[in-house]
Amino acid sequence: MTCNGNVVAIGDKASAAVDVLSVDGIRVETEPGLEYYALNKPAGVVTTSSDPQGRATVLDLLGEEVSGGKRLFAVGRLDKQSTGLVLLTNDGFLANRLMHPRFEVQREYLVGVEPVPTPGHLAQLRKGVPLEDGVTAGARVSLVGESGGRGQVAMTLHTGKKRQIRRSFEQLGYRVVSLARVRVGSLGLGSLRPGECRRH
Repeated sequence: MTCNGNVVAIGDKASAAVDVLSVDGIRVETEPGLEYYALNKPAGVVTTSSDPQGRATVLDLLGEEVSGGKRLFAVGRLDKQSTGLVLLTNDGFLANRLMHPRFEVQREYLVGVEPVPTPGHLAQLRKGVPLEDGVTAGARVSLVGESGGRGQVAMTLHTGKKRQIRRSFEQLGYRVVSLARVRVGSLGLGSLRPGECRRH
């Protein structure tokens, strides 16, 4: 995120009447009533506004005392067992720009898998993995750690199929034991603990 072209840090302040805020070069509208939150979604919470099965949702975590009762929605999805960064807003224009494949906004994940992936399989993930609904787009992939027979893999996608990361690893013979989104565009998870949110 930038303010008047300068990269901002957590805690920086801006004036909606004067400053120009942008995410990945896309201007954020600052008209009254627009809200922006970053949430660290814990496992077991669904990324929907409401759930007919009564499961906890990301909006339940935000709470009306934080959002002021505004009608917010999640930008993109994380499946129930995945964790990490979810953006919540009522700015449909920004949401579309962040999620539309044409704009190629990067999304970075840390994936714990068993066993440790081979160099050949990491190369396959970079190139694309054939799934039943087509070959995945290439991704930036690197092994960033390994311990006890598990590998920690950093993956960056700019477009993706439904549950692409889990399905890709399963197709290659691995079990995903953890999956966390840590960045969307230039906005990172930072020091947010599971269940915490911050306003932008």
